[in-house]
Amino acid sequence: MLKSCFDELPVVAILRGVQPDEAIEIGEAVRAAGVRIIEVPLNSPEPFTSIQRMVDALGEDCVIGAGTVLSVDDVKRVADAGGRIVVSPNTDADVIATGLDCGMTPMPGWASPTEAFTAIAAGARYLKLFPAGSYGVGHFANVKAVLPTDCKIIAVGGVGAGDIAEWRGQGVHGFGIGSDIYKAGRDADDVGDRAAMIVKALRATLA
Repeated sequence: MLKSCFDELPVVAILRGVQPDEAIEIGEAVRAAGVRIIEVPLNSPEPFTSIQRMVDALGEDCVIGAGTVLSVDDVKRVADAGGRIVVSPNTDADVIATGLDCGMTPMPGWASPTEAFTAIAAGARYLKLFPAGSYGVGHFANVKAVLPTDCKIIAVGGVGAGDIAEWRGQGVHGFGIGSDIYKAGRDADDVGDRAAMIVKALRATLA
């Protein structure tokens, strides 16, 4: 399902700080805007509960998983909660391998070619350039020539609606969007409107 969701609209909504009692409503708002890949970072309150609730409510139509996944134990707990993706800020071969063993898709963070090829050797094919805003489009433009063509590069961190066209112009495949969609305390209507702005900006590059 991840491939079809990503091909349809290559955005991961990062719901850092979401609470379990609002997780379904926020998830539904994101889905209504057109985003079908959702990440709950593990430094959110009760993240495994939020993941499980969204999986139960939205899992037939959306890919739900975790972010800030730093250990093998975290990977296993995400799997137990029904998650399908494990997103990390770093490249950890054990986390990647465990995610694959559990039937999930790892999305490790990388900055250098060394980290990218370490992730690829461990089996990852969705690679998260992080923090993309710090390294910039020029950094990616210089690295992309050596990366395998079967890898999907996702720009995450400091990238918003106004940056999407520039990154897409350099060949970035997708985006992870956090605070431009969700911050703790925002209601579902606000989150839905913000997600719709991201979707509009991205679809303009897909036309």
